[in-house]
Amino acid sequence: MFFSLPKRRRSLVLLVFLSFTAPIIAVPSQAASAHNSSLKQQMAETVATQKIEYLRRQYARATDLIGLNTPEGIAQGRALYQRVFTPDAKIRTVDGGEVGFEAQGPDAWVDVAAGALKVFANTQHLIGTQLVTIEQLPDKKGQGGQASMSSYLQAWHDAPGEKLDIFIGIYHDKVLYTPGVGWQIYDMTLEKISGEVVEK
Repeated sequence: MFFSLPKRRRSLVLLVFLSFTAPIIAVPSQAASAHNSSLKQQMAETVATQKIEYLRRQYARATDLIGLNTPEGIAQGRALYQRVFTPDAKIRTVDGGEVGFEAQGPDAWVDVAAGALKVFANTQHLIGTQLVTIEQLPDKKGQGGQASMSSYLQAWHDAPGEKLDIFIGIYHDKVLYTPGVGWQIYDMTLEKISGEVVEK
C-alpha cells in the first residue's frame, strides 16, 4: 500500500514516520552511553582504591626494612617512604589523644622509625581491614585527585631474650594524586588502640 502512493506522498509519510520514531531510537543509545560512563567511573575508582591501599602495604614493608637496623635495610625503607609520602607530608603518632612522635617529610620519619625500632631485632607490621573513600579522581592531566583511608594495624616488635612488644592501632591517611608519580599520603596519623609488652 505504501509503495502504491505517489512518490512525493511516500516521502512525506516516511518523514512523518521518522520524526516520531527518531526520539525513541535515540533513547537506548543515550541510556547505553550513561551506563558506559558509570562503568568507567566505577572501574577508575576501583583501580584508584587498590593503588591507595597498596601505599599502606608498601609502608609496612618499608618499616620492617628499617627495623632490620642495617644500612641497606634503612636505605631500602627510605626509598619506599619517599614513594609513599609527599615530600612535605605531616606524620604523627597519637596515644590517648596525646601526640607522641611527629615529623614532616619521609626522610625525617625514617629517622623517627629507625630510632624507635633500634632496640628490636625483628619487626612485622601486619595491615588488616582497609577502608578508602575516593573524594575526587584526578582529571586527564593528573590534577585534583583526593582520597582518605583508614587501615588496621598489628605490629610485632621482638627483642630476643628481653621482650615482645605488640602494638594495635589504626592508620588515618589523607591522600592526593601527584602528577607523574601517582597516589601519595600527605597526612598520616597512627592512632594507638591497644598493646601489650610480654617479658621473656
